[in-house]
Amino acid sequence: LFKQMAAQMCGARKGHIILDLAGGTGDMSKLLAPMVGKEGQIILSDINFEMMQLGKEKLMNAGEVHVQFCQNAAERLPFKNNSFNSIIIAFGLRNFTNKQKALSEIYRTLKPGGVLVVLEFSHPKSQALRTAYNTFQSLWPTLGEWVAGDSKSYEYLVESIENHPEQKALKVMFEDSGFKQVEYHDLAGGICAIHRGLKAPYQEPTDFPQKT
Repeated sequence: LFKQMAAQMCGARKGHIILDLAGGTGDMSKLLAPMVGKEGQIILSDINFEMMQLGKEKLMNAGEVHVQFCQNAAERLPFKNNSFNSIIIAFGLRNFTNKQKALSEIYRTLKPGGVLVVLEFSHPKSQALRTAYNTFQSLWPTLGEWVAGDSKSYEYLVESIENHPEQKALKVMFEDSGFKQVEYHDLAGGICAIHRGLKAPYQEPTDFPQKT
């Protein structure tokens, strides 16, 4: 449900070109591909080749054969300026090595008037919910060991959520990268949040020097 909400906030239309950044196994690309249609383009980008292969298989099985794939780090995007109508990141921003640099790269590659949408784990607002959530998180490594034989990945998951900027701090990071009309919406009391920022449309200068 949260991913569907994020996809809707992209404002995707037929013919749009959208980057699914840190797209992993392709959940967002699968949602967005029908929105842009065959006239548009979805590019799934991720630094992890194995994850992208899983995503490619999933999308092909769903009949979404028009999605393109690109392996790269978010901090150095191999795309021209003003390439995308929108860029979406779902549960990936907290893993970026340099979030501010990645946001600047995203801003560069968005078209004027384009939007960035980030769906990410965040920080609950109420102290009661935060305490309950932290207690629940403390169980994840043990459950991971029991279910998947892997506790370290779940330890990292908890640490990455804790180290991720709070909602207001991430909003400021958007603004520092040039985004306008930045807003965020808490989900499940702040356990997750959707941030959205706009790259301002280009405007012709209106102030001209007077003739002398």
